[in-house]
Order: sequence, then C-alpha cells, then structure tokens
Amino acid sequence: MKIALSKGSGSAKYALYRSWLESIRPDLEVLDLARDGYDLSRARSELAECAGIVFTGGADLDPALYGADAMRQLCQSIERERDDFELALFEIARTATMPILGICRGAQLINVALGGTLVVDIPHQRGSDVPHGKTAQGDSMHAVSIEAGTMLGRMLRTWEGQVNSAHHQAIEQLGEGLALAARAPDGIVEAVEWADPSTRGFLIAVQWHPERMAERDSPFARGVGERFLFECESYHHLLQGQSYDRERFMAPPQEASNGA
Repeated sequence: MKIALSKGSGSAKYALYRSWLESIRPDLEVLDLARDGYDLSRARSELAECAGIVFTGGADLDPALYGADAMRQLCQSIERERDDFELALFEIARTATMPILGICRGAQLINVALGGTLVVDIPHQRGSDVPHGKTAQGDSMHAVSIEAGTMLGRMLRTWEGQVNSAHHQAIEQLGEGLALAARAPDGIVEAVEWADPSTRGFLIAVQWHPERMAERDSPFARGVGERFLFECESYHHLLQGQSYDRERFMAPPQEASNGA
C-alpha cells in the first residue's frame, strides 16, 4: 500500500514523517510527491496510485490566499509555489474522498483550501501564556482538550492530553465543511475534522507534530497514525474492487471533460 506525502524530502525533519508511518506499518510504501520539485502533472498520476495523503509541515502560507496580505510582515518564510501545488493536491484528494491527514502547516493549508482564515501571528494578534512556538530546546509542549462528540475523541479514546507545538500561526475562521475537534487552553484551534464525514471520506488535521512527539505511543501520536492508516487500508481495498480508470478519476474536471 502506498501513502503520499505532499512534501517529504529536503531535511531530516521530513524523514521523520516516513519513519513514523513505517514504525506503525513497516511494509508501507511512502511516496514524496515533491521530491524533484512541484510537478503537479506527475504528482497527480502518482497520487492516483496512493491510498491516502499526508499534508506536512513547513513554511507559512501566503497570507494573500486568505485575505490577510496587509499582515504579510508578520509571516516568516513563504513558499507560494508549494502553496499552489498543495492546494491543487488537496482538491484532487478531496474530490476522490481519499483519506487525508494534515499536520501543522498541513492543517492550516486544508483550512485555507476550504475558504477559512488563519491567525497570522499568535503572539502579535492573540497574546497567550500557552507556549505554541518552537524554542531553542526544540518543540514546546502544552495541554489540549478534544471537543465532545468528535471523531477525533472517539478514535483516540481520550479527551485531553499533552502535545508538542512548533507554530506561530493557527486556524482562525473554519473552512467550509470543517468542525472544531480540539483546542489549546487559550482557545487556539488544535485540530479540525469534517463536520459530516459520511460522504466526504476521512480527514483529520492536527496542529501538533505526531511524527516527532517524544512519546511515540501517545494516542496523540500513534493513535493518529494508526487510524489514518486504517482508513487508508479500507480505501485501498475499496479501489481494488472498482473498475473505473483511476488516472481519469484523479484528473482535473477540464481534462476529464476533454476526454484526456
């Protein structure tokens, strides 16, 4: 079974996504869709062979994407080419009801893709005693509480715990179709999921980094990965029983309508 990473190479931190997923399922094939640059045509074809996608962490999203360009000075590094690439990948995966996991930047990207907005800089706009950003010693740690009745709570079988944290931005207004799944003590959004997953497939997006939590067996780390891979396995078996052309199915509407 193949799983896609929206970006999975370039530094040791990206190798952790692969090792985390493989620690849960050693026979997994993890494919980096941006390993040689942001080639959407190639990535679309490769994604058609995958059973799920992880949108990984990294640079700030371009604030122009969510109507906050006037606050650009509060951003750190921005990679607009990556933004456009991953927004297109998300639309392909969403349309295919493929299992989707968003991590940190990945969670923010999913929210923006669905019309939501971001807090451009937590210290400047919100102010908080909760440590969200990375420190000289590494990731911060803080408490998180899961909202009652959410899929996240049911799948992790817990409603509170400790997570790592390394971000200065956060989800503000939720994107269309999303529901709040977890918060930090200061109210910052820590996780979102589909409000109605019955016809949308599986989607969980978390602000923490399960792939680099020191406590790998925590439900906020291993539990997230196990449920994502379970959903990917189900999706994989479902597609094996289908007779349609997967390349055509994953193509953008304009290509499909032209008989491409």
